[in-house]
Amino acid sequence: MAVLFKSNSDSAARWAQEIRKLVPDVDFRIWPDYGDPADIKFALVWGMPIGEFHKFPNLRCIASLGAGVDHIFRDPDLPEGVAITRLVDPWMAEAMSEYVLLQVLRFHRQGDTYARFQAEKHWETLPFPDTAQRRVGILGLGVLGEDAAVKLARHGFPTAGWSRRAKQIDGVECFHGAEGLKPFLNRTDILCCLLPLTPETEDIIDAKLLTELPKGAYIVNSARGRHVVDEDLIAAMDAGHIAGAALDVFRQEPLPAEHPYWTHPKVLLTPHAAALTNPRTAGQQVAENIRRVLAGEAPLHQVDRAAGY
Repeated sequence: MAVLFKSNSDSAARWAQEIRKLVPDVDFRIWPDYGDPADIKFALVWGMPIGEFHKFPNLRCIASLGAGVDHIFRDPDLPEGVAITRLVDPWMAEAMSEYVLLQVLRFHRQGDTYARFQAEKHWETLPFPDTAQRRVGILGLGVLGEDAAVKLARHGFPTAGWSRRAKQIDGVECFHGAEGLKPFLNRTDILCCLLPLTPETEDIIDAKLLTELPKGAYIVNSARGRHVVDEDLIAAMDAGHIAGAALDVFRQEPLPAEHPYWTHPKVLLTPHAAALTNPRTAGQQVAENIRRVLAGEAPLHQVDRAAGY
């Protein structure tokens, strides 16, 4: 069976090495040099051009190289009957939780203010914050969101999460649905976005949502850039309602040099580096799905086409 690989990074050699360790006979082909398109039955992709999947008449599975699948659903004419899967990798969940915890602790322990004091050569000790009083909220309780919520709760933060459907997580206050969003936001001092990107969640962090957060709240976004209305977030920070933001994802990547986020005094940005895919660990799931597709079985971690995740 031929496997097509497409990525925006230079990771093809590492992926080929890991997959061949686990599926020695795999025919690993790198886009756009894939040879006869009829040979391709499995596509492991990130950022495939729109319309490209229809070139492969025997395609059985499209596997995302990351936890998100919005880059696949950008194609409005995906071939019918082809399974779409996402990565569910404990290593990625751990990495994302580390990033979220890092930013929450940075804001909680006033790291942004102390960094400004250092730049100004200003010596001042701020009142010590109380972890039990800092309410953290996770927007999105999928695999990544649940893991982050549990770890934050273990650190002593009063932690809540919001999801589309009702969930129960030990130690985490769970809200759900449209009726649960406002009370969730009202009790949240640091809002962390880990939602999937769908038509329903695009632009969710807008002026209206931001006003529902308490004055002085912080934003952490490591999901997708299109979750945030940039102009609304900047306006809320400039007005003093939002105290700061840690942003790892953006509408356009790389972030254009002229974008105001680069120089905004209340923004800490990182270049989509919160949780990179690790071929060594994620390759095990991909190899298992290759074996399943080859055997005519359903692959693991299929996404709901109707829901978009």
